[in-house]
Amino acid sequence: MARKQRRKGTGSIYQNTRGQWVAAIEAGWTERGTRRRLTLKGRTEAEVRARLAEAHRRIAAEGLVTSFASITVKRWADHWLAQRQLVVRPGTYVSDRSAVERWIVPAIGRLRLDGLAPADIRKVASAQEAAGLALPTMQRTHAVLGKLLTDAVDEGYQVSRRARDVGGPGTVPSSRQALNIADARRILAVAADRSDASRWVAALVEGLRPAEALGLTWDMVDLDAATMTLAWQLKALPYVERRSPASGFRVPRGFESRHLVGAYHLVRPKTRAGIRVVPMVPWLVDALAAWRDNAPPSPFSLVWPRDDGSPRSAEFDRAQWYEIVEQTGVTVTLPDGTARRPLLYEARHTAATLLLSNGIDETTIKSILGHSTVLSTRAYLHADHTRTRLALAVSAQTVGLGR
Repeated sequence: MARKQRRKGTGSIYQNTRGQWVAAIEAGWTERGTRRRLTLKGRTEAEVRARLAEAHRRIAAEGLVTSFASITVKRWADHWLAQRQLVVRPGTYVSDRSAVERWIVPAIGRLRLDGLAPADIRKVASAQEAAGLALPTMQRTHAVLGKLLTDAVDEGYQVSRRARDVGGPGTVPSSRQALNIADARRILAVAADRSDASRWVAALVEGLRPAEALGLTWDMVDLDAATMTLAWQLKALPYVERRSPASGFRVPRGFESRHLVGAYHLVRPKTRAGIRVVPMVPWLVDALAAWRDNAPPSPFSLVWPRDDGSPRSAEFDRAQWYEIVEQTGVTVTLPDGTARRPLLYEARHTAATLLLSNGIDETTIKSILGHSTVLSTRAYLHADHTRTRLALAVSAQTVGLGR
């Protein structure tokens, strides 16, 4: 074993019996009072010299550390996901896990964090593009990868700035659009013949998010005061072990939820602004009064359950929406000239556009829709009912629901 002498305190470089190049450096003292010695290995002398120089730079910048070891992207991603589930909402965690397990790890999981190059980062987007994924999905995965690498640096691992600064796969304007007044009226005309017509007025006029509508319970509806309190959303939470109810649910610390059945829970909105009291237009009050007497009995007191009283899944709810829009023949035209059927979430965009086109001020629109920039105290919302009620009445009259 050949050892190369260096100036005291700067470490030593040698080649071990297996032919590996090794650098050793003193890194303070252990809890037992013995010297802590860090070793850095490489395939060539030049590589290990470079790692030793980087170690000196880190000690100068950060002080003595316990390890300069690196790990693979996969190993770090496994640890990152385990911590991620404790701090983000279940839906965010599921999305992050999908990006990591389906795209990031297969593309670059075997590579070391400290060896990542810009070309490696681009491999993830290239794999998704080759699979025909849409640009928004590629953008989401790139954002997850960026967060994963940033957190690795915060944890003390080395990831080159060049790799972390690689730009995303591109930008694309949102394809979500609002329906025009004529199309909104056509949809409501078809929906009016359904027993659950109130569900679609709540979307197109009141602007409820799908999860808010599916999580609405009768105790949150005050027909006498003509208001509804939006304080919960219906979500299917992930199990700790996939497809294993006995393993329990994967939720972050402090996450507030009420279990209904299966994976379905009532959960709090993402922001405090999402909890709000919204006035109902007279047409909706009358429709809900009639629906309450004829709706399927729900053991959870859900306003819009399935026929057997169980929670509506998001997929079932969308299928009902598409059934309505297909009867009308309504389509939306995209910037590239192609046409498609309206998305359910575009009903909410339509509600916002109706309010805006009728001259309703931005603060009132935000308080109705529950945007995060609105004042979020319930007292303010109650005090503001006169203004929001008038605003919604104008929208209802615009689409032919006034009385």
